[in-house]
Amino acid sequence: MTTTDDVARQTLLRRGFALEYATLAWNVIGIVVLAGAAITARSVALAGFGLDSLIEIGASTVVIWELSGGGEDRQRRALRLIGIGFALLAVYLLVQSTWVLAVGFRPHHSPLGIAWTAITAAVMFALAAGKARTGAALDNPVLKTEGRVTLIDSLLAAAVLVGLVLNSLAGWWWADPLAGYVLVYYAIREVKEISFGEH
Repeated sequence: MTTTDDVARQTLLRRGFALEYATLAWNVIGIVVLAGAAITARSVALAGFGLDSLIEIGASTVVIWELSGGGEDRQRRALRLIGIGFALLAVYLLVQSTWVLAVGFRPHHSPLGIAWTAITAAVMFALAAGKARTGAALDNPVLKTEGRVTLIDSLLAAAVLVGLVLNSLAGWWWADPLAGYVLVYYAIREVKEISFGEH
């Protein structure tokens, strides 16, 4: 016999799947757009944001896998994989930001990059909020954690956007790598939370 709780849970699961599939679709399209923008502008920041999109694709795939099954062992493995994604993002941002500052790399202006990162920041923020609410309602630590991956993606898009705009308007090429260091801190904090926090 199907109870009201079962129906509500199935509705929440469908919403979780929908949020993850939307994230996947957006990031797959984003990789193509960012590759073109990065090549045209010779922008390390845009190329790096494309790598972040790959990490987000991986994290969403992990959540879809976890939501399709169940059990604490599957949750632990999913959280570990998401933690690895955060760690890779932190290493990438640290290396990229340091390299850009060290060599004084100055990308060209990128109207396409500005437009895409602005829209992506808004879309990812909305998806992150939906995942946080749905994950809390399901009491699912994997979906909640991946929601924070999406939030970091939104913040990174905003940081890249600020860097692109400041470079375009004021020639402040160093704004984006400085913002990258802030995101390194948040990514490392998430790795510690996943590794040592209570789930």
